[in-house]
Amino acid sequence: MLSNLKIQRVAESRLGSVDFDRLGFGDVYSDHMFSMRYDDGRWHSPEVLPFGPISLPPASATLHYGQSVFEGLKGFMGVDGVVRVFRPDRNAERLRHSCERMCIPAVDEEVFFRAIDELVRLDHGWIPRKRGQAFYIRPLIVATEPQLEVRPARSYRFLVMTAPVRAYFDTASAAVALSVEERFTRASPGGTGETKTAGNYGASLYPGQSANAAGYAQVLWLDGVEHRYVEEVGAMNIFFRFRDRVVTPALRGTILRGVTRDSVITLLRDRGLEVEEGLVAIDEVIDAIGNGELVEAFGAGTAAIIAPVGKIAYRGKEWVINGNATGELTRELYDTITGIQLGEIEDRHGWNRLIPVEDGEQAQRLRASG
Repeated sequence: MLSNLKIQRVAESRLGSVDFDRLGFGDVYSDHMFSMRYDDGRWHSPEVLPFGPISLPPASATLHYGQSVFEGLKGFMGVDGVVRVFRPDRNAERLRHSCERMCIPAVDEEVFFRAIDELVRLDHGWIPRKRGQAFYIRPLIVATEPQLEVRPARSYRFLVMTAPVRAYFDTASAAVALSVEERFTRASPGGTGETKTAGNYGASLYPGQSANAAGYAQVLWLDGVEHRYVEEVGAMNIFFRFRDRVVTPALRGTILRGVTRDSVITLLRDRGLEVEEGLVAIDEVIDAIGNGELVEAFGAGTAAIIAPVGKIAYRGKEWVINGNATGELTRELYDTITGIQLGEIEDRHGWNRLIPVEDGEQAQRLRASG
């Protein structure tokens, strides 16, 4: 499908204007992006072109009816000068699932991989060299047909953009603080909770903003039926360590099938630790903090990787976990996953997609000297 791929390089790179010591998260984008169009029942016209605005009719279905899906994954410059993209097969699979739920024609997996490969090869100079930073990759599919009838659109555009990013949370903090949300609902059974679609995130902004204003990093969502069972955090899945077992909410169609979540479960089971996926009552969590049974809590997601949770606010009281410090298991998981992503630890499960790039060895030396 990409035998006719067109590549239009930028006339002059913007790389020299980027301060890699002051990166944000998605406010600076690399030189190029990938684009492909869908109409008349097929995907066509693949191209790599300079990153920039796209033309979209004001009557496009994505603007009116939210018919859009996206993904998020990361690439890293390995210690051997080879770029590693972490588990893109799982992102491609999840994107297909999101497309099916939102009545969007799926993109072939090989197209997904090739788009990422081409952008990495062109813009590998944008990959940060400091630990904790990453090369964020954002695939996106939007409906472009200009029509106002409530139905699936007949034309779409697939885009992939990349950005050098900092760590998602403030690394100066000991751990993140969460606020339990009992009034608003992120997702309900039968809804779109397990799809990565724009509407899920738009609906979460107001509760998230309220939590931020109260001094909390994220919302801890409860189920949409009883507001009794923990589901996920705004930007990551959640794990609780009750002494000798680790518990995480089960995938019941209302939370995202996190790639990092799956990685954590695999690594824990590799170690012989018991991991339970099931219903996690918020009252059980609070009681376990109070009696010392809950020794660690952490979030897992592409943006945050592994983030320790130090405080949970619930019904007017703040509960502190592990002295508001990073726990031993949390630290070990973070070090293991980042070590695999950087090529420092053996990738026993074959999670990384390896992309050799020009001057990779020089990038390795820059990392070592930095």
